[in-house]
Amino acid sequence: MPKKTYKPGEALRYLANAREILTRAPIEGDFYADIKPVREAFSTAYLAILEAIDEVLIKKGYTIKELPKSVDGYRTALQKHFSVHNGKLLKDFERLYASLHIAGYYRGLITETNMVKDAFKATEAFIKKIVPT
Repeated sequence: MPKKTYKPGEALRYLANAREILTRAPIEGDFYADIKPVREAFSTAYLAILEAIDEVLIKKGYTIKELPKSVDGYRTALQKHFSVHNGKLLKDFERLYASLHIAGYYRGLITETNMVKDAFKATEAFIKKIVPT
């Protein structure tokens, strides 16, 4: 298994990859006609959020081995290192987890093009909020 390495800017690269995946999904009217690439894009967008949190935690002194390994671990890290400065951040994470990971990827419930765009805009806003440029 390849060893995970840390690269600054990975979160936005993942988000760009998610958007690129969406270009392969055919659209009929206002809906994506093929759910598979949409689910894949949602999964990649969710990973972008985790990469953003990882990036900040690494900058705070975490080693790669110490990074969270579950959604609960990410919640704890957000509460400990981020919410002190911005209590809304954990709520944003919860909303994005529910929309990207659960509804978009796991359940495949989001197929309307504007809803997908809104979710990706919210993802980008979250990343830019926590990762200093």
